[in-house]
Amino acid sequence: MIRAKYLLATAATVVAFAGAARAADPELVVFDWAGWEIDGVLTDYVGKHGQKPTYSFFADDDEAFQKVSSGFKSDVTHPCVASLPRYREAGLIEPWDTSKINEFDKINPVLMNSSVVKDDGGVWFIPTDYAYTAVAYNTTEVPVEDVASLQVFADPKYAGRISLPDNSDDIWALAFLATGVQDWSAVTDEQFTAAADWLRTVHPNVRAYWADPAELSQLMATGEVLVSWSWNDGVALLQAEDFPIGFNRSPAEGASTWFCGYVNMKDAPGSEDKAYDFINSMMAHGSAQALLDELGYAHSNTAAMADIPLEAQQAAFVDQVSTPLLAQSPVSSEFREKMIQEFENIKAGF
Repeated sequence: MIRAKYLLATAATVVAFAGAARAADPELVVFDWAGWEIDGVLTDYVGKHGQKPTYSFFADDDEAFQKVSSGFKSDVTHPCVASLPRYREAGLIEPWDTSKINEFDKINPVLMNSSVVKDDGGVWFIPTDYAYTAVAYNTTEVPVEDVASLQVFADPKYAGRISLPDNSDDIWALAFLATGVQDWSAVTDEQFTAAADWLRTVHPNVRAYWADPAELSQLMATGEVLVSWSWNDGVALLQAEDFPIGFNRSPAEGASTWFCGYVNMKDAPGSEDKAYDFINSMMAHGSAQALLDELGYAHSNTAAMADIPLEAQQAAFVDQVSTPLLAQSPVSSEFREKMIQEFENIKAGF
């Protein structure tokens, strides 16, 4: 299959570059998710400096934090908001000067409504992108009624044909939703145990825990996986290859939503001015369409998103939904460590 070969090559490329720096402008190091070196969001930066920043990539928030907390130096880093408390508690970041960010007042105010993001000490996080984690499925092989509930992941019918994300935020968002919890900010011990038990029930059905969207897309393109708990970008990759992919953001129990952005690393080695040039390029109006086209994500710049027709947003599955949503809001470091450790136990068969 040409499609499968293409996606396999894409996955191999992502793996090859994950964690490795790609040299360009030596005065700005961006530590980012694999696949985020997007031409369209760097237009203004390249126009001003003649080249892209130097990129180093990570696969998930836990890997990123472990690397920067162990001494890796970057100028800006791209965590999701649920991971932000760890950066602040570790003293790794400093506030942004929002007077230097041209489109700061256009950021969706909902994304700024957290004392972890903004407090009396300043603005610690610039939200840039948001999307969903929901049920991706092969529409030719999986009836729509089968994905009407998150219990599809526990269905023996799909044993060995499902894939789940290999990261703690999304895996626990799924488990909590599947066991009736739509807000993880105050999870009881009983609720945590119920969610862990559900994950243990599902674990034997899992064909693979995917590390990045390209890997998931390849698994689905070859037919190995029929149903997955997926981000928008895995779906976007398959849509680009005309694969019969569905994305149900309205299962009975709900779906999950999240947003990510950039932090200003303390004692960074590069140019502070170029860090702001990078953020301004990322926040520019044209970046919204590029982000939607490349990853299927919505942009935090509300004015820029307003320029994108609703039909295009619906096609990329970033329009608003009425389904219950578990927001992957900031969690304490203690709770995150609990989630990470329990997930590792489950994957190991304990």
